[in-house]
Amino acid sequence: MTFEEIKNILVAGFGEMISADEKGLQPSITVPSGSIAEICQFLFEDERFYFDYLACITAIDNGPGLATMELIYNLNSIPYGHELMLKIIFPRNTEDQPLPSVSTVSHIWRTADWHERETFDLFGIHFENHPDLRRILLPEDWEGHPLRKDYSAQEKYHGINVRYEN
Repeated sequence: MTFEEIKNILVAGFGEMISADEKGLQPSITVPSGSIAEICQFLFEDERFYFDYLACITAIDNGPGLATMELIYNLNSIPYGHELMLKIIFPRNTEDQPLPSVSTVSHIWRTADWHERETFDLFGIHFENHPDLRRILLPEDWEGHPLRKDYSAQEKYHGINVRYEN
């Protein structure tokens, strides 16, 4: 199945809010953030696709200027050899606002559990209904999310210098 066929089926089933970017090395489909779990469930269960493997979830912080963040999902269908990149774009929070939040897909693919925890840890994106959303790389009491554009490392952590000064 081609990228164009996958896109057309998603547009027919989920509406015109689906858009495609066919430039670059790997084309992607951008879906509404509120529909990510529903669309992923469809892509997993539909016999035409059977995207049975979630290879990666990663994030991009577009910074305070654009005030958006992105999540990128790399899906594979092992039996059919399909690959698909899904994206969602959503508002970025400021210091006085709660963390941005999207639905988990960990109930669809077990690998999402760790990918979402890593994304939460490093970018501060909350995954609604995640079964165990806690830090995975940094200590539980670490301040902030290091891959955000506005992150500023704390001076010390439990008496240990965190910032290196020349």
